[in-house]
Amino acid sequence: MLVGVDEELLPIGQFARLGRLSVKQLRHYDELGLLRPAYVDEGTGYRYYRASQARAALSIALLRSLDVPLPVVGEVLSGPPEEAAGVLAGVRDALEAELARRRRTLAALERVMAGGLPAAPVRLVREPARRVAVVRERAAGPEDIGRATSAAVARVLAGGVAGGVAGGVAGEGPVRLVGLFPVDLGEVVEVSVALVLEEGWRAGAGVEAGVLPGGVFAFATHVGPYDQMSLTAHAVLAWCAERRHVVRGAVREVYVSDPAVTAPEELVTQLMVCVEEESW
Repeated sequence: MLVGVDEELLPIGQFARLGRLSVKQLRHYDELGLLRPAYVDEGTGYRYYRASQARAALSIALLRSLDVPLPVVGEVLSGPPEEAAGVLAGVRDALEAELARRRRTLAALERVMAGGLPAAPVRLVREPARRVAVVRERAAGPEDIGRATSAAVARVLAGGVAGGVAGGVAGEGPVRLVGLFPVDLGEVVEVSVALVLEEGWRAGAGVEAGVLPGGVFAFATHVGPYDQMSLTAHAVLAWCAERRHVVRGAVREVYVSDPAVTAPEELVTQLMVCVEEESW
């Protein structure tokens, strides 16, 4: 026995077996300050632990098996027990978001399996320039686009137009919403939603008045959930690439259906990408 070492202390190998962790993990957790040894021999650097620390080791192993990040594990172990649920709530929300993303991905994959790679009919159309009221939102990556788009739609309908629309209800003519998205998606995605201003309508407070440029667009119709729009976008971009059409500007999604009264599988959206801008 080493001089000065308590007989109750366990060497790292024995403690690793007791706590269901590897020696490498214990060394890493020591470096992070997550699970410090009870004693470190100054001469050899050997780490020793008390049996009472096994509960913390097993708790770490349990939380890591539940995909709890190490910083959160540290908060759970160091904080009051009554606060653990609150600390873990963020992890649960992140897991639920990831699960929802996986389900969307699975649904899109099943659609490809059933119908093959996207090959929606594409044609060229000429679109005039249009006066619009615009709201912009920033999405924290591709997976946040749905939230950002919904927020932008709510804002532009809530009070973005006057003279013909009150609270998002048309006094004359249809309400036409257009989503604008960059072709190349980065870590931060700028999302815009434009409300086409009919004759007599004007942009109200809290929104930006602007003009959607006209031109020649590659056009396709998407039928189905919004989160499967990328399949139709793929078909349009592939069609453009085959014909050497250079895509100019954002991808436009014209929302034909009202999602409040239309089943996701029946939503109709017109997807357009500009290949030739109008000259002014």
